[in-house]
This record gives sequence, structure tokens and C-alpha cells, in this order.
Amino acid sequence: MIHTQSFTVTQPTRIRFGVGAVNELGSTVKEFKGSKVLLVIDPGLVKAGLLPKLTASLEQEQLSFVVYDQVDPEPGLKLADQAYAIAKEAGCDCVIGAGGGSAMDVAKAVSILLTNGGKAADYLGLGLIKKAGVPKIMVPTSAGTGAEVTFTAVFINEETGSKGGMNGDPLYPDAAILDPELTISLPPKVTAYTGIDALTHALEAYTSTQAHVLSEMYSLEAISLIAENLPAACAHGGNIEARSAMLMGSLLGGKALAIAGVGLVHAMAYPLGGMFGIPHGLANAVLLPYVVQYNLPGNLKKFATLAEVLGQNTDGLSLREAAQLCVDALFALNADVGIPATLEELDIPADKIPEMAKIALTVARPVANNPRRPTLDEVIALYEQAWRPAA
Repeated sequence: MIHTQSFTVTQPTRIRFGVGAVNELGSTVKEFKGSKVLLVIDPGLVKAGLLPKLTASLEQEQLSFVVYDQVDPEPGLKLADQAYAIAKEAGCDCVIGAGGGSAMDVAKAVSILLTNGGKAADYLGLGLIKKAGVPKIMVPTSAGTGAEVTFTAVFINEETGSKGGMNGDPLYPDAAILDPELTISLPPKVTAYTGIDALTHALEAYTSTQAHVLSEMYSLEAISLIAENLPAACAHGGNIEARSAMLMGSLLGGKALAIAGVGLVHAMAYPLGGMFGIPHGLANAVLLPYVVQYNLPGNLKKFATLAEVLGQNTDGLSLREAAQLCVDALFALNADVGIPATLEELDIPADKIPEMAKIALTVARPVANNPRRPTLDEVIALYEQAWRPAA
């Protein structure tokens, strides 16, 4: 199989992982020649009292910084433009994104806008960014998006209500600092949503039509770490072993998706965020088992392998029976960590399903990566099944 594959991998982000790693934030900024920093941070982190942990090392290195904490869970393009205006006026030459994927995506966009100019909407798509951004350093505080090692920044277009991404190698962060202690205060529900989000990244990358030996290596290790440790992290937030494993799983899932991309789960999740404000991780989590059930015929062998990685005993089973256990394991994991079972529980209007399906199919790259190519009618049927499964 390997000899038939041809691929190029670019993953330039320098990674620092470990308890206490956040104390090296200031020295990292200096290593990248930064002197005036825009710190983009989730407002929830400020309320939780984590801001001093981030600024202490900046102050110790006598670095000047401006804090931008107006980030929404599902950020719009206007937030990126607003943060850019603040950074430009302050003369910032380095950007830090601290928090979940939203803060990191805004930080990535600001980095690019500081050198390329214009508005965030100008760079939605693939390959539209011409110049490298100013140095950007990511500090994830949830184990979910893997945005600290990806070349994508996703935003809601306020004018259309749709979600879309900036994509291109210049968006790769220059450095990522992963400190498991920063994730301890994450509430159980958010831990669950972001954890299944990370699992979705790894699983969809593994079954992507673009997958190859390197992405598969990252994917399988990520899935194993997350499946084994997410319930413990939700049950006891202070479990540093589980938190460390989750943060590593999220990182590896991010690396996998940066190489191989994601699939139909993500395409179908986008309208839930764009139209109804459902957090991205939660949307992915609810949809994941249903979409995997649909995708089984696309690669029974891989889904059977996933069942084993998810802890299922497949001895003596046919390939189809073993693959089905992957779906069962995902439903069980969702239930264990408190993920709602249906879209109906998220108050999604059933009459909006056809519109959602049309939007989902416009998310071209994930749809193309999917192991089974869906029709409009099939996506509508999938949404309907996830809204209220047949008895």
C-alpha cells in the first residue's frame, strides 16, 4: 500500500509539552523576536483567573502586551477584524492565542492580517494568503480542536450565516505550548464536547480518502488516548494523568487532520454552528455515531480496526460485525460523558433539515474526503435520523 502513495507533509510548529510549560511563554516570544504582543484569550479563562498564569512570564521577560478577550465560542469574521485593528494600532509584532479553537483561530487570523492587510473575509478559502504572518504562539486550554498545529482558522460569516475557513501553510503556528495544568478547570460538559471533537478529528482523518501512513499513525494513537482517558477527565477534572493524555490526544488529532483532513461529520456540523450557534464540538459529538454508521460500507476494514482501538472485542466476528462495534462504542462513549443523543435535544428545528443538508454539501473538502460520497437525500436522511432515531 505504501508504495502506491504520494504525499507531502508540512508541519512546522515547534511544540513544548508538559506541566508548567506555560512558564516559558515569555521566553518563547523573545525567541521569535517578539516585543509587543496581542494576547487573544477566551473570556472564560479571564473569569476563571487564568490570565495571570499567561501574563506572568510576559511580565518577567519585560514584554509589552495588549489583551483581547472579546472572543465568542463561534467567532465571526468581525471579531478577527476587530482584534486586528487593535493589534495594528498597538504596533504588535507577535500574537498569542490562548484558550479553545476560537481564540486560537482569531489569533491566527490577526497574525496574517498584520502582514497581508485587508479583512478576514478576503482570505476565506485555500491558498489565498500570500505573506507569512507575524509570529504566532498557541496555548490551548482545552483538549479539543488541535488548532495549535493546524493551518486552518474557521469563522462564521455574519452576512450569510455560514461557516468557512482560512486555509494555507502561513496559518501554521510558529510555536505551541501545551500545559496540562491549564485544562484542569475545564467543566465536565466542555471537557466532553471538546474531547469528542478531538476524537472526531482523529477518526475522520483516519478514514479520510487522503489518509496515509503518517496520518494514520497520529490518528490511531489519538483515538486510543482519548477513548481511554476522556471519561476519567470528565469524572474528575483534577486527574492530571487523564488531562495530559487528553491534551496529547488532541494534539495528535490536530496533526492527523492537518495532513488528511476531516469528513462528513464536520460538513454536517457547520450548519449547526452557523445557523443555531451550537458549539462545534457538541455538534460533532452528536452527529459522529450516525455518520459513522452511514460510512461503514466505505471502509469496513478501517472501521473494524477502530472498533478494536475503541476497546471492543472483535474476536470471531465478520468484518461487517466488527465494524458495527465501532458505532456501538461511539454511542456508548457519548453516553458515558453526557453527550445528548439527538439533534432534537439541541432544539434544532426539524423543518430546517433540508436547508442544513444543502449547506453541508457546500463544505467541499470534507465531503470529498469522506469514505462514502453522500447525496443530498442521504444527508437529509442522516440529519433526520440524528434528530429522532427510528424506534
